[in-house]
Amino acid sequence: MANGKPMKPDSHVAASKTLPLGTKAKVTSLRTGKSDVVDVEDRGPYVDGRIIDVSPKTAEKLDLKKPGVVPVEVKPLIVPQQHGDAKPDTATPATPH
Repeated sequence: MANGKPMKPDSHVAASKTLPLGTKAKVTSLRTGKSDVVDVEDRGPYVDGRIIDVSPKTAEKLDLKKPGVVPVEVKPLIVPQQHGDAKPDTATPATPH
């Protein structure tokens, strides 16, 4: 993964092209309303129309495994700052895709 650690399928990690590595974000399925908090530790997804990739464990928790791709809302909760600190994010949620 982009953070140098091996990907653990049983963890709650995600890949994002736009959120900084180390961000904690709440991912909510717009189909089921189920949500989970993930740690952004990788870059991607590299498929048009996708805004985030989640680990198999998170996909299972959100009932995303069978459909594979579903509309979600991604809301950053804690965003690391350039100087190493982290702060709660007050921005609006990412556009659902």
